[in-house]
Amino acid sequence: MEETNNMNSGTEITPNMTIYINNLNEKIKIDELKKSLNAVFSQFGKIVEILAFKTLKHKGQAWVVFEDVQSATSAMRQMQSFPFYDKPMRIQYAKTKSDVIAKADGTFVPREKRKRHEEKGKKKKEQHDANQAGMGLNPAYAGAYGSTPPLSQIPYPGGAKSMVPEAPAPPNNILFIQNLPNETTPMMLQMLFQQYPGFKEVRMVEAKPGIAFVEYGDEMQSTVAMHGLQGFKIQQNQMLITYAKK
Repeated sequence: MEETNNMNSGTEITPNMTIYINNLNEKIKIDELKKSLNAVFSQFGKIVEILAFKTLKHKGQAWVVFEDVQSATSAMRQMQSFPFYDKPMRIQYAKTKSDVIAKADGTFVPREKRKRHEEKGKKKKEQHDANQAGMGLNPAYAGAYGSTPPLSQIPYPGGAKSMVPEAPAPPNNILFIQNLPNETTPMMLQMLFQQYPGFKEVRMVEAKPGIAFVEYGDEMQSTVAMHGLQGFKIQQNQMLITYAKK
């Protein structure tokens, strides 16, 4: 899959289920990148596959394949220029159909270049397996992030409601974040909250999944961030943000 960086082409490409994203932060590890993309884009619809590669040619790029065109369109419109790890995302429809979609509708045609590459990789793997018998390693891309059970099937102890403070804390520089998916990482939250001035740090409590604390320089800065991200969805969970009790 190769795309151009010309955002004007977004209106010329036929709307489809796959969005192409570039200008991504190249310092983020692939696994973390996929998890974060899944976290911010799954609110728009079911994600079939997320593709991102370590190769130099594909750095700073990713493809998100949705189950339907409407989800892809909503994601592109609402997340265009969203500050993702300090860099505004550039999003357009993918020029080429994702293999997973092509296979589903029967139009998939193997690429000769890929076949040669896979044959070369297969030979390397056979040699590697001979030396590392029993390891069961597979360097090939294992599929879309999201092989874990849907978050709806993961019990959320007590639910968000029981965790809401009885009396709201007075405004201060630390925010209390609730109703986070169990898979939320400090890096994901940092990506969201550091776009607001005064951001200092994210603290998560390992023994209590689903909550976090975010510290800013002063209460005015924390208030701006609270209003900006109140109700933002990670997966299908809407963040509930209040001031932390001190």
